[in-house]
Amino acid sequence: MCNGPLHAMSAALMLLLVLTLCPKAFSGTYNQVLDPGDGAPTWSELPNVDGKPHSLAGLYNKTAVVVVFTCNSCPYAVDVEDRLIALEAKYRERGVAVVAINVNKTPEDSPQAMQQKAEEKGFRFPYLFDESQQIARDYGAQATPEFFVLDRERRIAYMGSLDDSPDGKQVTKRHVEAALDALLQGEHPSVTETVPIGCRIRFERTRRR
Repeated sequence: MCNGPLHAMSAALMLLLVLTLCPKAFSGTYNQVLDPGDGAPTWSELPNVDGKPHSLAGLYNKTAVVVVFTCNSCPYAVDVEDRLIALEAKYRERGVAVVAINVNKTPEDSPQAMQQKAEEKGFRFPYLFDESQQIARDYGAQATPEFFVLDRERRIAYMGSLDDSPDGKQVTKRHVEAALDALLQGEHPSVTETVPIGCRIRFERTRRR
């Protein structure tokens, strides 16, 4: 915690001082790396299922970008596929790009399996693979699927779940769509973070020497 003369202050003044002196003292509610409003971590040279390298910088002309960490093997990720396809189709002509990223390294989530999935489902958005898993760590992503909406300046406008129904059968709140609608109207989303629901990303453990 930041150091400061807090001993003689009220609770309100203490909180104000902490927020002023160490603005990163409080992370996102569900994300231990990023806060809403933070600049989005970038990626470059991540291979797409078509074999071509992909970068966030290549989307410079897009009004907003939806990044989703997903995979083939998680039932929650499978349940979101059709809704993800519909989301991309709905916002494509409004300057929104959708990018899916997989970092799992199981046989079901291999680049070959990803290519087959993209062909079977007719994905019209990039489906990238990061063997290093670093991009997921940079975003603080823990689940598949987990969504991040980036504004025109590539700041985090929203992060969390796609909507309020993991299986998509009783959707009452479309969190990602609400964030996109707000951004496209030149406004800030009223909800900037929700809890991501899905399977745990299968991060490789770093062995201690």
